[in-house]
This record gives sequence, structure tokens and C-alpha cells, in this order.
Amino acid sequence: MARRCFHASSAKRGGLQGLALLAAAAAAMAPAAQAIPRLDLSGYPAPAPGLQRWVIQPSGLLPKSPDALISRNPLDWRVQLIVGQEVAKDCNLKRLSGPGLSLRRLPQASGKALFELKGPVVVMSTRKACTPDQTSGRSFLALGKQPFLVPYNASWPIVVDLPKGTELRWRIWKAETRQQDAVKL
Repeated sequence: MARRCFHASSAKRGGLQGLALLAAAAAAMAPAAQAIPRLDLSGYPAPAPGLQRWVIQPSGLLPKSPDALISRNPLDWRVQLIVGQEVAKDCNLKRLSGPGLSLRRLPQASGKALFELKGPVVVMSTRKACTPDQTSGRSFLALGKQPFLVPYNASWPIVVDLPKGTELRWRIWKAETRQQDAVKL
């Protein structure tokens, strides 16, 4: 399954040339049998000061699930946007605090949308004294409790502007084909 999420600042440095190199690198990483939709960011405004741009280009050809209960129709799929930060693990409980993602429609970009997270994202932690043997690597903390889902559309990139120091991860959600009856009260 070819999934692409990249940071757009590398393309910003080289302008169109950097964007072309980024698209060529994505094409080189993809298997030959998969078509890669053209990455078109025209109509998107530049990120606000203090924000970094992240772009997800969903693949148009995802492997079909062998499970008959999972929908094979992309209209039933969603992309979960996971905003977070990598932190050092220790004996303390940690979580991220900050505003949620907001959606901004862009009429100059043919109905496309820009997702933004404005405001600081802060790591909140308990303050226990940890022994040296209690520190063990790094962990990804996700912001928020509820999943932020957007419709799956291989034709349009998902563009997200986040505060510096945060990162974007994503995953696909697929619906079941089975519909169940609700109880009428």
C-alpha cells in the first residue's frame, strides 16, 4: 500500500523545481503498477507565519480487502488525520493540549479545503521523579481524543498547516458493507 505524507517546506525552498523533484521522488518510491495522481497545490495560500505545511496524496489504487464485510468502494472510506508530537518516554503520564483542526474552504482551489491548527500545542506531564531505568525511547502523542476524519479522494491532496514542532500522521478507515437496523423506541 503506497501511502505518502511529506513536509512541503522542502518543496518551498526550490519553488516549482523542488515540487517537481518531490513528485519525482514519490514516483520513484511507488511500485510500477500504481498510478500517482498529480500533486497540484495551486490555489492554496502560503502557510501562515509559524505554521508548516504537510501534504497527503492518497493513492488511487489501494489493495482490496479480502474480507467481504469491508467496503471496496472508496466513497465509503475516510482518512484520519492524526496531529501529534514525538516525546521522550519516562515514568510520567503525558498528553498534548491545544486547539483542534479547523477546515477552511478555498473557492480559488475548485472546492478544495485547507486544514489548519492555529495556536500552540503544549505537552502536559505529571512531575514524578523517574529513575534512569524508567526512561525508554520515544513515543508519539496524538492531539485530541476524537478522530478527525475527512473523505477519501485520490484526486485531491489533503493539505494541513500545523505549528512547528508537530507532525502529521494518517490512516485509512473503511466502512463495513453490512448495515444494521436500529431499535425504534
